[in-house]
Amino acid sequence: MALIVGQLGLHSVMAGLRLGAPLQALREGYSPWTVGILLALFAAAPVLTAMPAGRLADRKGYHAPTCLAVGLALLGAALAVASTWLDDWPHFVLLCLAASATGAGANIGMLTLQRTAGLAARDATERVRVFSWLGVAPSFANVVGPVAVGFLIDWQGFRAAYLMLLVFPLVTLWAAWVVPRVRTAAPASGPKKRAAMDLLNAPGFKRLLVVNWLLSTCWDVHSFAVPVLGHERGFSASTIGLILGTFTLTVTAVRLFIPLLAHRVSEVKVVRWAMLATGLVFVIYPLAPSPFWMGVCAAFLGISLGCVQPMLMAVLHHLTPDHRHGEALALRSMAINGASTVMPLIFGATGTLVGAALLFWMVGGAVGAGAWLTRQLPALR
Repeated sequence: MALIVGQLGLHSVMAGLRLGAPLQALREGYSPWTVGILLALFAAAPVLTAMPAGRLADRKGYHAPTCLAVGLALLGAALAVASTWLDDWPHFVLLCLAASATGAGANIGMLTLQRTAGLAARDATERVRVFSWLGVAPSFANVVGPVAVGFLIDWQGFRAAYLMLLVFPLVTLWAAWVVPRVRTAAPASGPKKRAAMDLLNAPGFKRLLVVNWLLSTCWDVHSFAVPVLGHERGFSASTIGLILGTFTLTVTAVRLFIPLLAHRVSEVKVVRWAMLATGLVFVIYPLAPSPFWMGVCAAFLGISLGCVQPMLMAVLHHLTPDHRHGEALALRSMAINGASTVMPLIFGATGTLVGAALLFWMVGGAVGAGAWLTRQLPALR
């Protein structure tokens, strides 16, 4: 429970800022392409910090990386507050720095948590259950953060919303003291850079990264395109926050349900059907005529995307030795966040030229077509 609460705090800051910062930029007259740059920075910092964070977790365990993550999250929230307070400073630059700090903090916390949880599980079925429970934290945070920030923006403005975000990292810091300290595994031998790259030679590892990247791109385009589409249609910040909250609330519900069926499902088959279902929802999403029907699409998307992470994480831990889980998770994070750094720029340019609808259709087609990649992922049982 302490791990879940700790991750909830870090992800709530990032999720809230991912809604508030783009809306602030749009209201100050910046284009969707510029907003794409801002969103890209949430993923750019994790690319640079993932491998050092993974190795730090392998050496030090849970507590030291978590304290670092809390410090970065507090810094990011404070910079966002400053963007509403300091008129002599360029607000957009402060928002970009805030996005980088909170993105790095949330990613470091996620790597540390996933490594700790994966080592605690005894077999593939238990890993699916553990990662399902732990997946509740970021998905629930994506409800708490955007919904709370959206309502506070409409009620008291951006400054009050960002001040509220300062509370969440303190919850993470408190929860870290409850987590017991355990002895870490022996560090990997040999040159670190080569050791990390050698993990790519594990059977199915590269294919797993591609599948994971396609699915994470769906999260990125949803978090980018829904605010843009809602802004184009004149929706309020609270309405947009509720649509995004509906998506992540459904993700949370699915991950609460998965442990009951973990011993009956095939991880690879679940991922394959989830990719096909996600592609179909993305085709329908832009055609939704009202916030209600966009919320319905968000709910179905939450069902399809919510079930894949526990399955993929179980496969990832199966492919790598205990003392290198941190490095393996870092490689996964670098692949996903590296693409997430570039994709919002593409999303922003495409959104400026043709609108948000085409983004849904392009990504939906890609993830649906990519379902065939799951056929060669290793089966765990």
